[in-house]
Amino acid sequence: MKKEQIISLLPYQDPFLFIDEIDAISETGIKGNYTFNEEAFFYEGHFKNNPITPGVILTECMAQIGLVCLGIYLLKDELNKTKQPQIALTASQMDFYLPVLPGEKVTVVSKKEVFRFNKLKCKVKMLNIDGELIARGTISGMLKV
Repeated sequence: MKKEQIISLLPYQDPFLFIDEIDAISETGIKGNYTFNEEAFFYEGHFKNNPITPGVILTECMAQIGLVCLGIYLLKDELNKTKQPQIALTASQMDFYLPVLPGEKVTVVSKKEVFRFNKLKCKVKMLNIDGELIARGTISGMLKV
């Protein structure tokens, strides 16, 4: 399955699609990136005169790249144009270390811990352009075709 095919199967669209590219993917993990649009709706009120990306949006970005894209890849033999994946986030635990500013590019790296009975659990981390740790944690979800 090609990287572009994985992105096309995501159940998201602008303004809630938080993935630009998949840099690497395998049975054990994924690496991808996203650049936060300076005009994104959530910067207007978070925070007044000092916009930063909300933690829930950072978590969503890590989930889209690190869990959903990887899950689609793992289910590739069961997917086709008529079978779209259904996804439900079941748990997340995140620690945040640095802010993400409007226009900033981030990289998400995810390592599969468990994929059993269509439940995927991954260790994820987000890095800035300088390779500094922005956030890390664990995300799990259910994937169904």
